Amino acid sequence: MKMTTKSAPDRRISKLGSLLDQILSSYGLAYKLGGWRVVINWPEIVGERIANASKALRYENDTLLVSAPDSVWRQQLSLEVETILEKIHSVPGGKAVKRIHFVS
Repeated sequence: MKMTTKSAPDRRISKLGSLLDQILSSYGLAYKLGGWRVVINWPEIVGERIANASKALRYENDTLLVSAPDSVWRQQLSLEVETILEKIHSVPGGKAVKRIHFVS
């Protein structure tokens, strides 16, 4: 069985990512970055069903702004908000999101 290792460019990218996180943390910006990572990774975090009916728009003041197509979906997502927040908090940086506001 052949073992694969990361190539030199992959290792450099990983090190660069870690360095960037350290720099952002030192300036107090890592927390905000976590909220924006949720916006970018919304479909992977919430799954296909919710991602097909919603879109994370932006992160601001501990709040994630999420659009939903109509009042029925906004109501459904509101009922699932605790589960959605648990999923968000399980990813790196996700604890930056304290609230979700659903809009049309």
